[in-house]
Amino acid sequence: MRFPKGIHIIQTIFGVIFFFIGVSSVHADSIDTPLLLDQSSSDAYDFRNDPFLLEWTLRMENTEDSDTKTIHSIENELLDRWKEKQADLWDNLPTEPFKVNVSAYTAAADECGKDDGVTASGLKVTEKRTIACPPNFPFGTKIRINGVGEYRCEDRGGAIKGNRIDIYVETKKEAFTFGRQHLLAEVVH
Repeated sequence: MRFPKGIHIIQTIFGVIFFFIGVSSVHADSIDTPLLLDQSSSDAYDFRNDPFLLEWTLRMENTEDSDTKTIHSIENELLDRWKEKQADLWDNLPTEPFKVNVSAYTAAADECGKDDGVTASGLKVTEKRTIACPPNFPFGTKIRINGVGEYRCEDRGGAIKGNRIDIYVETKKEAFTFGRQHLLAEVVH
């Protein structure tokens, strides 16, 4: 019986794997300390008490925390630079509630011309945080939209002028469901 060429390749791969397993088995047999295979004994290996595993896990958790802190510090640094560039706009923000024409958008290429999710401010879009504002609102402005939530101005858009605001959402379905709404908003400092 003839086998397809792919079977011979798979047989060769398994042969190499078994060869190395065999070599490592011989090496393992030469170790002076016996392996504990009886899990019922009190000396059995318990991964929950392995100091090396615990140290590695804690190191990984600390790395995740520092990554989050790094992202936040980069965002704050970027927004601080925008605050300096757009200092004159901060003085002219509305102090009273104002009406806005609110719609929703996604980071899809057909809406933004690109699909990397990077806003005009340089920040990555984030649901329940990012809005596209008219140019008279500086990047970093926090706006509370009644019945919707509090958002931060991080993006611009060709049609975003006057009293129009676009809220970033993940999916087109969410954007279409949101539709266009006329709501009250206020700047939150």
